[in-house]
Amino acid sequence: MTRSRPGNRRGDVDPFIVMDVMERARAAEAAGRSIIHMEVGQPGTPAPAGARRALAAALDGPLGYTVALGLPELRAGIAALYRRWYGVDLDPARVVVTTGSSGAFLLAFTAMFEAGDRVGLGEPGYPSYRQILRALSLVPVGIPAREENRLQPVPADLDGCEVQGLIVASPGNPTGTMLDRAALTALIRWAEARGLGFVSDEIYHGLHYGDPAVSALEISQTPWVINSFSKYFSMTGWRVGWMVVPEDQIRRVERLAQNMFICPPHASQIAALAALDCTEELEANRTVYAENRRLMLQGLPAAGFTRIAPPDGAFYIYADVSDLTDDSLALAQDILDRAGVAVTPGLDFDPRRGARTLRFSYARSTADIAEGLARLADWAAGRSHQASRR
Repeated sequence: MTRSRPGNRRGDVDPFIVMDVMERARAAEAAGRSIIHMEVGQPGTPAPAGARRALAAALDGPLGYTVALGLPELRAGIAALYRRWYGVDLDPARVVVTTGSSGAFLLAFTAMFEAGDRVGLGEPGYPSYRQILRALSLVPVGIPAREENRLQPVPADLDGCEVQGLIVASPGNPTGTMLDRAALTALIRWAEARGLGFVSDEIYHGLHYGDPAVSALEISQTPWVINSFSKYFSMTGWRVGWMVVPEDQIRRVERLAQNMFICPPHASQIAALAALDCTEELEANRTVYAENRRLMLQGLPAAGFTRIAPPDGAFYIYADVSDLTDDSLALAQDILDRAGVAVTPGLDFDPRRGARTLRFSYARSTADIAEGLARLADWAAGRSHQASRR
């Protein structure tokens, strides 16, 4: 038997557990079970109607390569979004359209860091940061965030931390918590004082339920800012995102983009440009999420999940389940098997403490959320009954 050449260590990344949960949920559905999806951060709404119409109108024309940094009119439209949302006057030349936010992270990390550099990231946090860094021969450095800081990192957490860069996300995944202006400013100034790279993940901007999220570009022009059409714009499968880079890095990123991706998908860029004008529909979606959030904040404690991070944005609730288990993977499997509700174990987001946490997504329809909460309440009642019989 001929053996293939062994892969290198850069390819030895951890699985994205939520995708494994999705597959188990899909298999259960294929077997005829009804599953409520609270595991994945995917809006239950389609792309805005205007985006779909724009793509349909473009299908008879040529959809070929675009310039590597994206359609100029889309880059200008994104710059206009920064004026509208944040009052920031942004040069469209600094906007780089990417193949989802994932493409933006690949470009940013490759452009910013040398192999072997250490990059700090708050925990709990988006798991693919760690895996992309490892695949690029970089070293992710987890920074355990504390409950009193709403599970967001603060400069004091970084004392003695030897890193060449820092990634923050507000609103965060999995917590939905946000950094206010003072907290985000403190982190940016900490990085700037040390000459470190700073990446601000703003993919959940637009999904807020009180004060809007603050962009790093309101504070400084040195951060690399990453965003996407996936969440607020309901365009996950279209794979179109963007980043804003410092002016002196535009050409470096362009060369990388030319060689790594050629360009983002032309069809998705056309739809994204139209989506920027679909404010009424998108705000209606946010109203649905707000109602879902209200139901979750009532229903989860009733089902026994009482220790939750206060979610300001996104569409997640992160729960400490240490009173129920020290094996969140097994608990999530039990909930799927017995309640027909798919949830995500915290191991994805926090390698050290995630065995005692779960993430619940409320991105689906309000009817689904209500049904899921009813199932969770029944599951909790059954668990309590079993415990009382022992």
